[in-house]
This record gives sequence, C-alpha cells and structure tokens, in this order.
Amino acid sequence: MAYLWHQGLGQLSFQVLQEFYVNATGKLRPGLPAAEARRDVQAFFAWHPVQTGPALIKVAWNLMDRFGCSWWDAQILAAARLSGCGKLLSEDFQHGLVVDGTVILNPFAPSVSVPE
Repeated sequence: MAYLWHQGLGQLSFQVLQEFYVNATGKLRPGLPAAEARRDVQAFFAWHPVQTGPALIKVAWNLMDRFGCSWWDAQILAAARLSGCGKLLSEDFQHGLVVDGTVILNPFAPSVSVPE
C-alpha cells in the first residue's frame, strides 16, 4: 500500500472507502476512533476514487450475473475494470482470477508479493 501511495499508482472506489470506514470504526476490535478513520478516508480522496454512477452500476450487474458475486463485491470489481486497473487486491475473490483483463490478487495469500 505504501508503494502505491508514494508512486501515485493506487486506485479505489467509494465502495472500498465506505467498507473501510464501517469496518475500521465498527467491526474491528479495537477499532479506530471515527475522527481518525475519517482522516484516513479523506487522505484517499487524493486517489480520485471511482464514482458510483450509471456506468459502474451496469458493469456491476453484468459481473454479478457472470460470476455470481455479491452486489458490493461487483461494485468494487466494476470500479477496477472501469478505471483500467490491471490488478485488484481483494480477499473476496478467487486468487489469480482474471476478469476482463484485471487480475485479482489476495494480498493475504502466502504466494503473493505486493510491493511495499
């Protein structure tokens, strides 16, 4: 993540930011204070998150139909696809799955090397 941040190469969606905030402030124990989580989310605005709009929704529907993924995961995958990401870091999909040119990598898989 640090590598992506310093190189300005990261991309994310508002769906990812929403999930981060909810998990960081409500599900994690100990969680982050709301003010700290909000600062983190705002810092990622520098990456110009992919907006949820008609194009993303239509692509997400298509991905749901093709891969049987959840609505929330389909939005993340659609955002990656629409932004031209070659690699998507996610633990919610099959590691190594290629979807329309985007390779999904589980960053927690032992065989994955994600640049710091």
